[in-house]
Amino acid sequence: MNVADLKIKNLVEYRNHIYNITEIFQDNEKDYFVKIENDVHSFSVPAKAIKPIHITEEWLEKFGFSRTYSSEQRIRYERPEPFIKYDIDLDSRKIVDGLKIYGNSIRCKYIHEFQNIFSCLFGKEPTAMNYGLIHTES
Repeated sequence: MNVADLKIKNLVEYRNHIYNITEIFQDNEKDYFVKIENDVHSFSVPAKAIKPIHITEEWLEKFGFSRTYSSEQRIRYERPEPFIKYDIDLDSRKIVDGLKIYGNSIRCKYIHEFQNIFSCLFGKEPTAMNYGLIHTES
């Protein structure tokens, strides 16, 4: 994960738990660190130790998307805003996989990427319900 892609409030994984980034900083040797927290813990770790969270159907629903279409080739999720969609391409070539904004495809396969795009579009962070206690697969 490239630390330059991270922003405060991004969700990331560390040791199979979900955390919110609250600070990004460099030490004297110019190594990047992030301060992360959830409902239980708050601490700083090397930025290279955190992992991105893949967008899944479960995460799309947590961010307010609803499944609106399903076929053997594709599953589509949409938000209340009519111009934001997310297609899950079930074909191995993944031609139409990812975020669609006003019909334009944007490569977006991680939660922090979606959060950053949403923040740029609307000037606010998208909210995910109940993410703090979810454990991810290693």
